[in-house]
Amino acid sequence: MKLARLGPPGQERPVVVEAATTYDLTGLTADIDGGFLASGGIAAVRAALDAGGLPELPDADALRAGPPVARPGAILCIGMNYAAHAAESGAAPPELPPLFLKTPNTLGGPDDPVTIPPGSEHTDWEVELGVVIGTRALYLDSPSDSLAHIAGFVLANDVSERRYQLEESGGQWSKGKCAPGFTPLGPWLVTPDEVDHGALRLRSRVNGEPRQDSTTADMVFGVEYLVWHLSQYLALEPGDVVLTGTPEGVALSGRFPYLAPGDVVEVEIPGLGAQRQEFVASDKRAARAAETAQAAQTEKKVTA
Repeated sequence: MKLARLGPPGQERPVVVEAATTYDLTGLTADIDGGFLASGGIAAVRAALDAGGLPELPDADALRAGPPVARPGAILCIGMNYAAHAAESGAAPPELPPLFLKTPNTLGGPDDPVTIPPGSEHTDWEVELGVVIGTRALYLDSPSDSLAHIAGFVLANDVSERRYQLEESGGQWSKGKCAPGFTPLGPWLVTPDEVDHGALRLRSRVNGEPRQDSTTADMVFGVEYLVWHLSQYLALEPGDVVLTGTPEGVALSGRFPYLAPGDVVEVEIPGLGAQRQEFVASDKRAARAAETAQAAQTEKKVTA
């Protein structure tokens, strides 16, 4: 199944997409969140679909897609989980998964514009496979236990500001990861029965030009290992999102320019959907640019 949330920010409506038809879930739940997942919500949706008891949502294609899971308690991210990306970053593949956190208010819809922070010249893209936790996972006995705790998989763009992440971090990456809108998610939460998570193709483009192209088969640590490993240190709660790392082909490599206002980033994973974000200047950045242009125009008139 493909679960989604459609509508304006803060007013998203839960839906399920089945055979190209979108069904309204507001009769079953107010939202797709940790409480819904923990209470067996996915099974309830499946039963309602089988019984033919869900109404279609008219004009669903005209509605904005929001992030397919609401208000995760945590967004947990794995760094350097593709060997080629580690190499382009100047590092060896890790012996254990590095962990950093993103704040829940970084979530955005898959096609929402993303604001470049004021003064940023190193905003970067990262296509990633996301894992949504369905039931609490703590001190799992083995990686083979992990799938029972996974509600589904999502497409994500782990947007990053590299100067904040690496030069101003104080030794931890989250400063470069937590600007508002820096975690576009969706369009769908796809249940595990429809996803071969070990053989998914990840691709990104900037202004139509290819950037990343890899598969989850190239991960250093697979999904099952990551969920098991994290559960040894913290409790993964229903609705939490685990981002599993990005392959090579980002601006940090030095092969491509960083993002600027007006750039368009597209990321996709077949079966999980596609995203398209236009990157825009912050109000402060736009004001500074206008002041600089005005000063230059004034100086030109004076010298003339």
